[in-house]
Amino acid sequence: MGMSAEDERAASPRDEEWPEAEKAEKLARGAALKWASGVFYRPEKLEGLGHYRRRETQRNSSIQSRLKSTVQSYLEGVSAGLEQLRSAAQEVQSVCQDLGAARWALLDSADHFQGLQQMRELMEEHVQLASVVQVLPQIFSVHEVFSHILQLLHGQHLLEAHVELMMVEQLRDDILSQLHLRGLSSAQATVLSYFSGLQELNESLAKQLWDIVGSSLRLVREDPVLFVTAVRIIEREEKIDDTLLLEATFLPPGRPKGWRQKFYQVLQDTITGTRFHAPRTDAEGPGLARHLAALQKDIVSELCVVKDLMVQCVPAHYNILSVCTATYHQALTSHLQEILREDLDKQGLFLLLEWALRVYHSPEMMGHPDLLPEVDVSALGPLMSSELVDQTERRYVMKVKGSVFEWMQRTLEVEYKEWFREEEPETDHQGFFQSALPAIVMQMLNENIQVASLITDSLQQKIYNMALEELEAFLGRLREALVQCGKEHQQDRAAPKYYISYLLAVLNNNLALSNSVSSLHPDTACREVPTSLQAALDRMQKKATQLLLEELLLDLQPLCLQLPSRKWLSGSQLVGSMCEVIDKYAKDFSRVRKPVCTLLLAESELLVASQYLRALLQRKMVCKSREERGQLCHRLLQDATQLRELFCGLGLDRSQQSLEAVFALRELICLKDPALLSLEVVGFITKYPDVSDEHISTLLDIRGDVSKEVRHVVLEMMAQHPQVLPEGYRPIFSTILVPVPELPFCLRKGKCA
Repeated sequence: MGMSAEDERAASPRDEEWPEAEKAEKLARGAALKWASGVFYRPEKLEGLGHYRRRETQRNSSIQSRLKSTVQSYLEGVSAGLEQLRSAAQEVQSVCQDLGAARWALLDSADHFQGLQQMRELMEEHVQLASVVQVLPQIFSVHEVFSHILQLLHGQHLLEAHVELMMVEQLRDDILSQLHLRGLSSAQATVLSYFSGLQELNESLAKQLWDIVGSSLRLVREDPVLFVTAVRIIEREEKIDDTLLLEATFLPPGRPKGWRQKFYQVLQDTITGTRFHAPRTDAEGPGLARHLAALQKDIVSELCVVKDLMVQCVPAHYNILSVCTATYHQALTSHLQEILREDLDKQGLFLLLEWALRVYHSPEMMGHPDLLPEVDVSALGPLMSSELVDQTERRYVMKVKGSVFEWMQRTLEVEYKEWFREEEPETDHQGFFQSALPAIVMQMLNENIQVASLITDSLQQKIYNMALEELEAFLGRLREALVQCGKEHQQDRAAPKYYISYLLAVLNNNLALSNSVSSLHPDTACREVPTSLQAALDRMQKKATQLLLEELLLDLQPLCLQLPSRKWLSGSQLVGSMCEVIDKYAKDFSRVRKPVCTLLLAESELLVASQYLRALLQRKMVCKSREERGQLCHRLLQDATQLRELFCGLGLDRSQQSLEAVFALRELICLKDPALLSLEVVGFITKYPDVSDEHISTLLDIRGDVSKEVRHVVLEMMAQHPQVLPEGYRPIFSTILVPVPELPFCLRKGKCA
């Protein structure tokens, strides 16, 4: 349906004025059309059109009635509000008229008020004179009151004395205040002079109060009344101070007194003075231990008195237990620092560390059951700062280090003397030589480490590191002592008498130390021996082994000097005698624990093999015929076999023996065709890469049948196959020096053969 032109003209201004209404109407029409199209989309639905029209008509009527009711109620509220505004405006106008009338009335009476000013001044003067007349008896009796107060103080009637003292002070302060308000400062000096006795009485009262506070720990146990009296007087004065400070108009002389703060100061000075400023006759060892034990006992006892008795005698806001606890804590902190400035021994340093880090917080002191839970020092910080603890630990370590050094030095001196005894060293239950040195050293180090564990882990670690350093240094000094003993033995082989036995005991001791070092570590999961210490142990073992081998060499040298010789070649018992010497030493080696015993056998076998080869190569014997060469090979086979069987019987496996070099050298000598020597030599140097040209050249000389051409080929072959020593190879030929062959003198230019 469309709208007429008149409707459009009538609606146009409204639409321009209310665009939201037009939009709402369009939305409503659209919604209605959508609803109608949905309901009447089929012809048979048109039968219900009348029903829908009636329902919608009723609903529109209901909505319109509700709208009218709502609008009517709003209009009534607006009408009532306008009526109230009119009434308020009328009342305001009436009040303004009344105020104006009052203002004019006051202006008319101003002249009459000026006449009353003289009356007011006379009234004030009268009041002041009446006040003065009223207090005159008190003013005249001031000195009499002073005397009475002094008598009360002498009789320790402190509360009564303080009451009268406050009255006199109040009288003086009132007079001074009035003079201050009137600007009569010149008269204040006269008043102060008249009341000058107050200062002396205040000082006398204060002295008694501070004496009582200084004896408070005793008084609360014996006679708490006096202490409570002192606290009450202090609180009275504190309230007077607070009142005067709040008014802030006039402060009488001597105010504020601050007696509560003075109470804390006197109490703290009493605590610190009686316990921590007294001179000590002995600050080390047992004397320091007694001093710390006395401090521990007294502090616990006095804090129990504060907790159980003094707390009940003072107001709760005093926090007297916390104040006393903090005072003891701070005093102890300063006291320990003073003690640490002295040159304490290791026992004194240990006592201080243990006391500050363990005892102080334990149930024996600040964690005592009688003090808990009220006393808590955890919030006060440590007695010793971390820097001071570290510094003290280092001082303790240095003291222990000096003690350990002295003890080890004495142990070394005793050990050195034992080496020269006229009897063999002691043995264990298995018959192995030993001495008490490892047990003494390890027990001393272990005890110091365990003692340090009672303090802190850091101290234990410092002591452990120091112990390893000292053990390493001790091994160095022990090695030097062993070298000195060896030098004396070289000068006289009869001294020490049991030189070899004590060398074996040293090896067993070194092995015992090596096996025990890991047990010193504080952490059971970490048992590694430091590299430097292991190197010191290895050097010690090597030196003792070297001295033993030197002894063996001295006994073998007379026999080795007979090698090689025609007598030996023809069949002597030279190697049999060598076997007897070796067997004798092997029996001594059996008094050493494995694996050192096996090491000694291996080193002895290497020594024998190298000496045998050295004798053969250095004092070369040239074979003059095939038969003599065969005889030499037979002798080498017999000697090497006899020595090998000896060492195998002593428990040294063939794979560990160096005598195989003798068998290999024999093969080179026994080779029938010299032309094959180059190939055999290559195999030989491959197996023994430390063989030099001089060794091979000497070996070829021993054969006696090698031409210059073959020699040249062999040496050229060696030059073409340079060898590198493999890892773990035990050199045998590099220790053997052979004489350098003399070169022929050549006149003509050219290459010498």
